[in-house]
Amino acid sequence: MKSAAPVMLSPQERSKVDTWARGKSFPLRLVQRAQIIRMAADGVQNQDIAQELGVSRPTVQLWRQRFLAFRLEGLEKDAPRPGRIPKIPVKKIHAVIEATLHTTPPNATHWSTRSMAKAQGLSEATIRRIWKQHNLKPHLIKTFKVSRDKQFVEKLYDVVGLYLNPPDKSLVLCVDEKSQIQALDRTQPGLPMKKGRCGTMTHDYKRNGTTTLFAALSMLDGTIIGDCLPRHRHQEFIRFLKKIDGETPAGLDLHLIVDNYGTHKHPSVKTWLKRHSRFHLHFIPTSSSWLNMVERWFREITDKRIRRGTFRNVPALIEAIKNYIDNHNQNPQVFVWTAPVAQILTKVAKSKEALDALH
Repeated sequence: MKSAAPVMLSPQERSKVDTWARGKSFPLRLVQRAQIIRMAADGVQNQDIAQELGVSRPTVQLWRQRFLAFRLEGLEKDAPRPGRIPKIPVKKIHAVIEATLHTTPPNATHWSTRSMAKAQGLSEATIRRIWKQHNLKPHLIKTFKVSRDKQFVEKLYDVVGLYLNPPDKSLVLCVDEKSQIQALDRTQPGLPMKKGRCGTMTHDYKRNGTTTLFAALSMLDGTIIGDCLPRHRHQEFIRFLKKIDGETPAGLDLHLIVDNYGTHKHPSVKTWLKRHSRFHLHFIPTSSSWLNMVERWFREITDKRIRRGTFRNVPALIEAIKNYIDNHNQNPQVFVWTAPVAQILTKVAKSKEALDALH
């Protein structure tokens, strides 16, 4: 009869095995494996070990072999198991991924779980699971716009430089207009929110006029200088510049970051700026509204005060906007720009490279 290979323990291994074999705080499976190895090291035969510990002889042989191959680490961890054989072949999974990435259904712009399941002969749950594992979301799409401004780099350095390293004795203001804000009133009163049900409002509405919000965001302390005017021509812009001039310290230069709207470049505006030398306009590149930090504040007021508001007339809308500005200025939030120019240019280059690869 073939005898099992002898088990020899070093002093350190003997101490560790004894600790595991006697321990009451270790998992039962580890205690049992240690007992098997300890008895095997004492010269006890496999059948006697199995009878003493109440396990099968193949179990004893298994852990003897595991210990001889991996020593103590072989007792602490179970051997890897192959698991259940996948029902969906890898080739089929790759086919689903390729179809999702490179094809579209004949009657739609993108795949759904149902249309892909029908096309591939799989269940909808299987398609959903494959998409989740590979982070595929064909139902979502993000919009983008790459600036084609020939002076993009120069303007980018100019604006980001104002954010990261503003000039001494000056104030940086992000200025823009939020035009055509509608005073919308619902045709019927909505139901209030209660436990188990969200608030409701009618999908249709009544238009009661519009207003334009001129806003200047201070990059120093986050305060807002705002004014609501009926139109957004160069006359209104000059009026807002006068308001900025009156509400900022007279001894500071004012660097205004604005977009390329024609009103900001009107001859009358340029004439006014020449007479007020402390004003300096810095234009962001075209199609780069993300560079103007006041757009971030516009999103705040839209989400928190305008979108779900109801206004019977334009004066009610203007009052709501002014109250929001007053409350904001009592505890202003400073918007901090952190992205350096090099990081932005790297992302733009990657976007252009990806676009060129598609054409």
